[in-house]
Amino acid sequence: MMRVHAYAAPSPSEPLAPTIIERRDVGPNDVLIEIRYAGICHSDIHTVRGDWGPQPYPLVPGHEIVGIVTEVGSEVTRHQVGDRVGVGCMVNACRECINCRNGEEQYCQGGMVPTYGGVDRDGTITQGGYATHVVVDADFVVSVPEGIDFTAAAPLLCAGITTYSPLRRWGAGPGKKVAVVGLGGLGHLAVKIAHALGAEVTVLSQSLKKQEDGLRLGADHYHATSDPDTFQQLAGRFDLIINTVSAHIDVDAYLGLLAVDGTLVNVGAPAEPLTLNVFSLIGARRSYAGSMIGGIRETQEMLDFCAEHHIGADVELISADKINDAYDRVLGSDVRYRFVIDTTTLG
Repeated sequence: MMRVHAYAAPSPSEPLAPTIIERRDVGPNDVLIEIRYAGICHSDIHTVRGDWGPQPYPLVPGHEIVGIVTEVGSEVTRHQVGDRVGVGCMVNACRECINCRNGEEQYCQGGMVPTYGGVDRDGTITQGGYATHVVVDADFVVSVPEGIDFTAAAPLLCAGITTYSPLRRWGAGPGKKVAVVGLGGLGHLAVKIAHALGAEVTVLSQSLKKQEDGLRLGADHYHATSDPDTFQQLAGRFDLIINTVSAHIDVDAYLGLLAVDGTLVNVGAPAEPLTLNVFSLIGARRSYAGSMIGGIRETQEMLDFCAEHHIGADVELISADKINDAYDRVLGSDVRYRFVIDTTTLG
């Protein structure tokens, strides 16, 4: 076992604090990664505060991880010592079900193993990336191309793939009108990626205070959803809407913005259920869908795409002692657009 420095949540109500955790020895198909940067995702906050159910405390969050390979197991061929690599939201799966065989490990029928707070195949509880090192099965480690700035790469492992996957799945590209609801950690990457794919991009945000940012990131249009005229003006306009907010929205109002055969995809994960009127769907053959990250193959595809198009997250780099402040600022929408922890400050 290896003992490493980390930051953990002791309980749902206590602030995260420095701790020491144990990582398993490197097995034949494992990779030891010296973590350099770890992104702070809104789902980290939901999880450690118990919004999504009881957790195995103390819990080290973090599933946006980039670092350098420092050791590989005897059977590892895809990664070498010195490689720039990343780890996202999952670290294992059954590998045998139809979804795993199709490269959709995130939908593993046996349940994929999350990077933190899950039970790994050896029975241990997974601990995440707010740490100096992690040992991960090589099959769940992706390569981070040199074309992506390392500090801007970590959020791509969750926020990037969470938006890239549905944009690809529902055909965002030239001739398509795509709307992004919310310009936060997920939303700002959705705008960058949809623009790079060639779609006409509109941001739908509560106010116009981030309009200048939205247009800089690649949006063609920007509208405030707090203005009731917005929903009349844009009725029936979009082929695809990506909802990135983890809060209540009026689903019927947003469905009304879709053209015939349009799709509203939820990637934000609010703690409370959302409701809709089925007539909002059948009136124009619309679809309401959900999407969750992507498989390992698609995650690598996303990273290669981002390198080709020079896409990284807009980040604010923080030291480990600022994690709790960052949580409060995320909840107050005071970040542009992703906090990233410099994990060298953990030691």
